[in-house]
Amino acid sequence: MFIYLVRHGETNWNRERRIQGSSDIPLNSTGQAQAKTTGELLSRRQWDGIFTSPLSRAMETAQIIAGQVGLTAPLPLTAVAERNYGDAEGRTAAEVDELYPGDTEVPGRESREAVIERALPALVQLAEENHGKSVIVVAHGGVIAAILAAVAPERRRTPIVNGSVHSFRHDDGTLRLINFDDPIEAESENIGGEPFDAQNAIARREASTQ
Repeated sequence: MFIYLVRHGETNWNRERRIQGSSDIPLNSTGQAQAKTTGELLSRRQWDGIFTSPLSRAMETAQIIAGQVGLTAPLPLTAVAERNYGDAEGRTAAEVDELYPGDTEVPGRESREAVIERALPALVQLAEENHGKSVIVVAHGGVIAAILAAVAPERRRTPIVNGSVHSFRHDDGTLRLINFDDPIEAESENIGGEPFDAQNAIARREASTQ
């Protein structure tokens, strides 16, 4: 069983490098175009279903992709909603650094471990309920980064850009990252804007400590 995780298209907050998290920010026109391009790439394969975070930027991305690949309306999967960044949401890196310098804890920030604890079991359950199928799940940079950290911790960090595609196989009760030269993933890395770490000051901080 295969799950393809897709990061949603660009929003204005992505462009402005504002931390989004659980804030419900819609796609901008660039994000809509990125979703269409991702859908065109994914249409090279046959799919059995599409699921999405309920946040509007992910839902609209999924709706656009569904139209491109010939699927019906995407189904919401609450567990893959973006990480809650607490008081950092809506702020730029400069604002975060001013308010919470160094290693100062950001009030209300959800830990990466907590994201893994809710998102990974939900994806495993989705895989078990769709044995032998291939599905698309539209999620967020923070969620995808958390899943990668959990199932492929040795993997070299690579950019998670808007509209990018990341493929996994359900194997032995967990997810495993697929490591082969797939034109969908290779091309998807080039269609987004700035990487997730560049857009998200908290993610950048965490990356520097790993």
